[in-house]
Amino acid sequence: MFRSKHLFVTVLLLASSLPVLAQAPPKSPTETVQDFYRFLREKKFREAFSISIYAPALEGLTKQEFDELRPDFEKMALAVSEKIPEKLSVTGEQISGDAATVFLHVLDADGKDKVEPASLIKVQNAWIVGDRENLDLVKKEGKKFFFEARISAHHNDVQDMMTRITLAQVAYSGIHDGKFGNLAELISAGFVPKDIETTDSTGYRFQIVKSADAKTWFATAEPTQYGRTGRLSFHLDSTGVRSGDTGGKPLLPR
Repeated sequence: MFRSKHLFVTVLLLASSLPVLAQAPPKSPTETVQDFYRFLREKKFREAFSISIYAPALEGLTKQEFDELRPDFEKMALAVSEKIPEKLSVTGEQISGDAATVFLHVLDADGKDKVEPASLIKVQNAWIVGDRENLDLVKKEGKKFFFEARISAHHNDVQDMMTRITLAQVAYSGIHDGKFGNLAELISAGFVPKDIETTDSTGYRFQIVKSADAKTWFATAEPTQYGRTGRLSFHLDSTGVRSGDTGGKPLLPR
């Protein structure tokens, strides 16, 4: 008993004599924002999301699911590189309790410099990029968040593409004696992008069908993977665009 007690005391004394390792101080809001955008630019997505409100959405993702989402993360990284200069310029930061704002120099759609705010909140004594309202949303969705966000983005992309197809048909018929074009013809004329032929960009299959005399037409779009790349099916004709959840099947005309 004496030896065991003596050994325990010795261990305590040895432990107390060891040098104390200095802990790195918490990063400031500015440093956190700089790291976040640097990680995105370097396509270190896990590292970037871990210091943002998106951290809860990473929890539970399998490697296969993460790889499935990677193309969407790549788009995010590309958007960052186009909007935010590689050498991030910060004009200042404001801290109010557990909320902070960092003001960044960014480029607008015309390539002109402007100052834009980035919000942060403090969680467990560390600053993370984002706001508390959206953090609650991410926590509620969990691992489904990124997939739901992708579906919503794809729905918006398809809606925009349908508008573009309508305008393309007007332009095409104007130079083809009132006749409309199919998908290949509109692409060849340069009125719609070529990547509409694949599902990589939008996760949707597009089709344009014209009548035998090319005087009428309609377009459809269905998700490549229902519930994964989209839920709504779309139908477009001269009366406008309609959408509905048909389980991934084509939406029939009225």
